[in-house]
Amino acid sequence: MDIIRISLEDIKYATDNFSDEKCIGRGAFGKLFKGQLRHANGHKIIAAKRLNTMNGEGVRDFFLELKILLKFTHRNVIGLEGYCDEMGEKIIVYEYAPNSSLDNLLNDASLTWKKRLEIGIDVASGLDFLHGGVLRREMVLHRDMKSSNILLDRNWKAKIANFGLSLISPNIQDTNYVIEEDPAGAGYIDPAYLKTHTISKAADIYSFGVVLFEILCGRLAIPTGVDVQDKEQYLGPLAKNFHEKNKLQEFVFEGIKEQIVPQSLSTFADIAHKCLHDDWHQRPTASEVVAQLKEAKEFQVSFVVAQKLHSLLELILVKKTYI
Repeated sequence: MDIIRISLEDIKYATDNFSDEKCIGRGAFGKLFKGQLRHANGHKIIAAKRLNTMNGEGVRDFFLELKILLKFTHRNVIGLEGYCDEMGEKIIVYEYAPNSSLDNLLNDASLTWKKRLEIGIDVASGLDFLHGGVLRREMVLHRDMKSSNILLDRNWKAKIANFGLSLISPNIQDTNYVIEEDPAGAGYIDPAYLKTHTISKAADIYSFGVVLFEILCGRLAIPTGVDVQDKEQYLGPLAKNFHEKNKLQEFVFEGIKEQIVPQSLSTFADIAHKCLHDDWHQRPTASEVVAQLKEAKEFQVSFVVAQKLHSLLELILVKKTYI
C-alpha cells in the first residue's frame, strides 16, 4: 500500500506503550489512543486505533478501513496518517481531531446554531462524496453514521470517521445489498433494514437524519434513561412525530432555541424529516441535503446581518437627532 508504514516502536513511543492515560476511546474494535508521533520536524499529535485481532473481523476491518481512507480522501473524511502491521498488531493512525466527537457536544450551548449548521453541511458534503457524487465510479456505504463517528478538528470542521462496517460498491443507481450483520448503532438503524436486511445509500441517509435531529434537539438518538427496547422513545421517531404535529419548536435544544430564525429552523427540520421517510425511495440524496442545509444557513446569516444593519441605522438616526 502506498501509504506511510509506521513502526510499532514509534507508535509505542507515541502512546507511552498504549498507556491508559493515553486512551481516548474504546469499543468492540479495540482502543483509540492519543499520541505524539516523532518525525523529521519534531512531533505530530495523532490518534492511533489499535484493533482487536482476536477474531477475523478485526483483521478484515483493518484492511477495509485502510483501503477506504486511502482511496476516498476528502476534507470531511478523517485523514489517514499511516498504519502498522507487525508482530500481530493492526494499528491505523489518523489525524487528531482535538475538538472531540459530536456526541459529546450536542447539549453544549456554546456550540451555536450557525456552527451546528456548518457541521451538518460538512457531514452531508462528506457523505455526498462517499456516496459517489456524480463522477466517481465507486462509492462507500458507511453503515455506521452516528454522532460519535463525527469528529471535529481544531477549526471545527467535521470529519466522518470509523469505516469498520463500511462497504465499497460500484456507483450504480439504486444499488442495494442484503447483509445479515446489523449496521449502525441502536437509534440510528434504518427501520426498513430491520425488515429486509437490505442496505443502500438511503440507509446512511436515515442515520444522518437522526444525527441532524440530534444537532437540533441537543440530545442523543437514545436519550439517557430510555429503555433500548422502547423504540418509540428514540429521538428519530419522536422528532418525526413532533415535526408532523407542527410542535418541533417544543423539542429544540433550549441552549440555542432563541438564536434560530424561523425560516432556518423550518428548512433544516424539513430536510431532516425527509431523511427519515418510511419509504427509502422518497429520501433525499446527500447532495440534496447539502443544498437544503446551505439554504438554512443562508436564512440564518441573512437575518442576523439584517438585524445588525437595522441596529446600526437606528444608532445613526439617534445620533443625528442630537447633532
